[in-house]
Amino acid sequence: MTSVREEILEVLNREKIGTMATVENGKPYSRYMTFQHEDFVLYTVTNKHSEKMEELRKNPYTHILYGYENGGFGDTYVEIEGKLTEVHEEGIKNKIAEFFTSIFVGNQDEMVTLKIEPIRMRLMNNKGQPPKELEFTNDHE
Repeated sequence: MTSVREEILEVLNREKIGTMATVENGKPYSRYMTFQHEDFVLYTVTNKHSEKMEELRKNPYTHILYGYENGGFGDTYVEIEGKLTEVHEEGIKNKIAEFFTSIFVGNQDEMVTLKIEPIRMRLMNNKGQPPKELEFTNDHE
């Protein structure tokens, strides 16, 4: 029998695209994003002048829907609540940039690497079972 950690990692390993929500003036905004991960920490890139960067500077918390396969109503996916920070460490930035360079639209000098540390993940629609939750004890708040 697999643990909820293993089941969530399976979804994170299988998929690379999810929707990431931010808040601006009390209203939610979602966009499709491509992600890489190390264990449960997600990484993505964006333009440093993008609207999402402005929104995340004001409120670094995000909600991500990750792993929907588009195979039907019962697809397994993960809901992720997390806190976003900008990555400044060159080793991580370079490692992540290798993957994103081919898909990043715009000047590479404008690319910002973002790190999403999970607060909570919920495995949804897993073979008709109720959601399974995984909490993280990082100091986010």
